Amino acid sequence: MGGTAIINGFGRTLGDSIIGLQALSVALARGAIAPRPTLFRLPGLSPIIEQAYAAADCADVETLPWDDATRARPFGPMVAFDQAIDMRDFAFDPAFREVAMIDYFLRCLGVDPADVPAAERRNTWLAPRIATAGRRDYALVCPRTASAMRDMPDAVHTHILGWLARHTGAEVLTQATLPPCASLAELCGLVAGARLMVSADTAMVHLADACRTPCLAFFTTHRPQWRVRDYPYCHAEYLRPDGLPEAIEFVRDDADIAACCAAWFARGANLAWLDPLLATAWEGSAA
Repeated sequence: MGGTAIINGFGRTLGDSIIGLQALSVALARGAIAPRPTLFRLPGLSPIIEQAYAAADCADVETLPWDDATRARPFGPMVAFDQAIDMRDFAFDPAFREVAMIDYFLRCLGVDPADVPAAERRNTWLAPRIATAGRRDYALVCPRTASAMRDMPDAVHTHILGWLARHTGAEVLTQATLPPCASLAELCGLVAGARLMVSADTAMVHLADACRTPCLAFFTTHRPQWRVRDYPYCHAEYLRPDGLPEAIEFVRDDADIAACCAAWFARGANLAWLDPLLATAWEGSAA
């Protein structure tokens, strides 16, 4: 068969997929891997994630059976390829946990991140492939994430919605009450139309970078530089939880969720510390 196989490229979440596909586009452009690689991906992904890979249209896609999901088990089809890049269980790889995600993926694909300009480490592959309408004057808040540890607490969500409503004169939308987007194009349109996005969800922050939408992002479990280092339109705040290991990916028990929730209130239970951040982000979004 020949060519390149990428096993578990690039995970099961939208955010990881967006960044992985950017790394893949860089690797292909630089000839680090052969054209039209084969991505073996686990089944049962959401339609929006499937649409992201279809939009990129730079690789063939095959199924990685759940029985072959870990590196502990050899993956037989790899032997048919000239090159095989095994990325199974990358979320558990110590080399993944404390570096920028784009750097990790680039290294896996044979590209030295130091040789890649910051502009090429952004999510530039996506916007040209998704048609969106022009910017509108609304604020978009994204309080929910793929993990309960990273969710925005209800009191914080309410405070942010209230501040935006009182001080901006703009329509304020929140994903907590909007109907779920039915497609990647619809999701990108929602992000691209916002004047400002306030988000705890990193996948939405990656979309904001692709759409050049100004963003105020909040991080608990990961240092911002590991996810948004190269995003010029994003201001990130790190809310470091007490007692949790850095870069924790999966909830161990309710205490992990409680520690992350408490981190939002460490600067003041009345949440007034949020107000100047929101004011600066809104003013900056007009530029």
